[in-house]
Amino acid sequence: MNKISEKGALIKKVSGYQTAILDFFQDLFEKNIFDAVMLPMKIPSGDSFAWIMIKDKKILNNAQPLAPIMPVNAAKALKRYTRKGKGTLKIAALMKPCEIRATVELTKLNQVNLDDVTLFSYDCVGAIPMQDYIADPKTGDEKFEKMLSENNLNHNDVKPVCKICDNFSLSATDLHFGFNADKLFLVTNSKKGENLLQKLDLKAETDLQKWQKAIDEKKKKRVKKREETFKTVKTKVEGFSKLTETFADCIGCHNCQSSCPICYCRQCYFDTSAAKPNSDVVLMRAKDRGATSLPLDRIMFHTGRMAHMSLSCVSCGLCSDACPVNIPVAKIFSYVAAQTQETFEYSAGASVGDALPMKEYKLNELGELGEMVKSAEAQEGEHE
Repeated sequence: MNKISEKGALIKKVSGYQTAILDFFQDLFEKNIFDAVMLPMKIPSGDSFAWIMIKDKKILNNAQPLAPIMPVNAAKALKRYTRKGKGTLKIAALMKPCEIRATVELTKLNQVNLDDVTLFSYDCVGAIPMQDYIADPKTGDEKFEKMLSENNLNHNDVKPVCKICDNFSLSATDLHFGFNADKLFLVTNSKKGENLLQKLDLKAETDLQKWQKAIDEKKKKRVKKREETFKTVKTKVEGFSKLTETFADCIGCHNCQSSCPICYCRQCYFDTSAAKPNSDVVLMRAKDRGATSLPLDRIMFHTGRMAHMSLSCVSCGLCSDACPVNIPVAKIFSYVAAQTQETFEYSAGASVGDALPMKEYKLNELGELGEMVKSAEAQEGEHE
């Protein structure tokens, strides 16, 4: 996966990407290639979206394949369908690239089964902040449609974490929708994707060089913005005092944990009785320290969560969206995750074939640490 093809299959020249993609999935339904399609759909109140598993073509007509906001990471929705193993339907799921990467990570953690699921992604212009959209859905829709029509991947109205995302295009998906001027085309990225193109009798004959060049140019801008942002984040989180100050407003709601697609434990340690001491313990801590903050162990919660999932963090930004006190959790976790993943020479969600570090033991992992283990084993052997 994630090997860029030189040619793509032209779907059609379009006046709007939303309609063209919806027409494509309707065609798949008519040809009985899939039993169901998983797409976002606007909820009746009109101010948010929900992920819907659609089997009825009439309902499909009401879907909005490219949603302007991200109320939930689609990987969590797919997990609910496949968590207990292989399903009974052939599913097509359209997701943002960060949602695809989260799905790949959950597959490695045995939370998602992709045997009967075909993943589709698309060139993502980003998502509008939830609160901005809820305050004025009509304006939010208009802004997003303009971003799509202009294929503007550097818009100021998207979420802060979207502005520094450098994985906004082709990901570890089966098929990817590429946007180029008034053209919509499909890029295959797996054997499953190639087989589907053959079933649809679509030929990969469209040259992708112009599209790839545009993606590369936009990626350079994102990488530069990302580096600048990380320099600022570093000043806020490196060192215990800075970390304490940054998370001082945390109210312990754990919304960031519950919204994260990678935090998949049925019960987090921090929600158990072991992490919630009784009043006597709280008073003893207050007596020893002179005072103690409530809720307790806020820094332990955030650093514990970082240690738990930073290798699989895909920077989707749901944690910041869910924070009621506007702590830049997504930027902080993206910064930490970038360092963790670089250390292990790993990129979260880049490929289903890449083993998740720490899940499989490798003697040479982390270089210097591996040499220390070898040396300790050698010394132990000498004493036997």
